[in-house]
Amino acid sequence: MTVADTQAYIIAARRTAVGRAGGLHRHRRVEELAARAIAAALDDAGLSANEVGQLVLGNASEGGNPARLVSLAAGIADTAPAFTIDRQCASGLDAILAAIRLVTAGEAEIVAAGGAESLTNAPWRLARPRSPLQPPRFFETGFGPHAADIEAAEMLAAAAGIDRVRQDAYAAEAHKASAGQAGPRLAAFGSGAAENRDEPVEFDEPPENLQPFGEDGGTLTAANTSQPGDGAAFAVVVGAAVFERLGRPPALRLLASASIGVKPGAEAAAPLEAVRQLRHRAGNPGLLRAVCCELNETSAAQAIAFRNVLGLSAGQLNSGGGMLASGRPFAAASAMLVVRLFEALQAGSRRTATIGLAATGALGGQGVAALFDMVRS
Repeated sequence: MTVADTQAYIIAARRTAVGRAGGLHRHRRVEELAARAIAAALDDAGLSANEVGQLVLGNASEGGNPARLVSLAAGIADTAPAFTIDRQCASGLDAILAAIRLVTAGEAEIVAAGGAESLTNAPWRLARPRSPLQPPRFFETGFGPHAADIEAAEMLAAAAGIDRVRQDAYAAEAHKASAGQAGPRLAAFGSGAAENRDEPVEFDEPPENLQPFGEDGGTLTAANTSQPGDGAAFAVVVGAAVFERLGRPPALRLLASASIGVKPGAEAAAPLEAVRQLRHRAGNPGLLRAVCCELNETSAAQAIAFRNVLGLSAGQLNSGGGMLASGRPFAAASAMLVVRLFEALQAGSRRTATIGLAATGALGGQGVAALFDMVRS
């Protein structure tokens, strides 16, 4: 999709804090997390839940169609349809892009879209025994450090010459950037300090002493990779008529989007490949020269390679620390990219940038990227 086809506007975007698995949100199911983010975004937009025409949810852990539960929990009319997208980590961004397509096609005037994950409370999945005497076994969820992702990131690090020292240093800077923020506007469940900041990732020993994931060594550790978490992020997408009725508030507008698959073993490069396709699709390579960029990174190695290839400065990529600092609530993480772009571009906190890039990979070797600009009246 390109800007010539788009008459849809993101007029609000909010997220919850990210909680460690088993931590801050341990008693909150996915619909409760999502409903809180939706309520905050609608309040920012000056809209009520009963005005929402459709809901699109990105989720990878619940199974079925949790979007309907989310819609009802958020107080959206029971006549409003809701559907779930599962492209693993890319699901939240995919949901927002799907909402833009719905509005552009005239199927809805107001859509709530984003991602939510409660990995702490996600259902367990068991493989059916092959015989009556064989016990069931758990399926690997893939929500933690997945073997394929680790292997792909190690291959990328080796090919790009990114050693562990550089990865650990990048991760340390990410945590420092996150701690130095004045504090994002989070959709909190209360006024306590814990609800208004991402739950910090903690380790039992210094990062430099942590053992690599690989049995034969390597460079990736728990300290320089993004850890799984719980959280939600949603955007409110409206059509041109609603945008005008609300007085043309500051909004994000989609310029172009792209998705792509990569060959086995190249999973870590998928976000970069999606951006390359996006650059071609946008028809103006110069657009990518003045962006602020949010990457849903699985590792410091991936982020360093992404930044180097695109020629981004440290201040352009994940200036708030990214998923290394906050934790990665799987499908919700890519929706959080849009929230962070919305807040940064609206505040003008990244110099004069008005264009934002969101990029994410997805388990199995897929990449999704989207380019937005900030529209001001």
